[in-house]
Amino acid sequence: MDFVIKNIKGNIVEVARSVGYIIIDTKENNEYNMVRKINFDNYPRFHIYLRQSFAGAQDKLNTYVFNLHLDQKKPIYKGTHAHSGEYEGLVIEDEADRIKEILSATTK
Repeated sequence: MDFVIKNIKGNIVEVARSVGYIIIDTKENNEYNMVRKINFDNYPRFHIYLRQSFAGAQDKLNTYVFNLHLDQKKPIYKGTHAHSGEYEGLVIEDEADRIKEILSATTK
């Protein structure tokens, strides 16, 4: 599930912390790979690819694009990223709503 939140105060690290995610990787295109555990184990877990929007000069510093899904289990085959992910549904929508609610307090 993709969604956009505009006018967020703070940088990507602050955004991740405020919604309970841990950054685990950064890609070359300034996309941050971050996760939030659901329980004591590593899986299942919520997984977000987060990047800043550069659609316009006026919003390039405070608009974030979220790509959210749920990793059900660890990839089975070495070197692959297949993980039985869920990209839509009530659980994903609830997590997106939770994030939006928390970040609404930090918008300008």
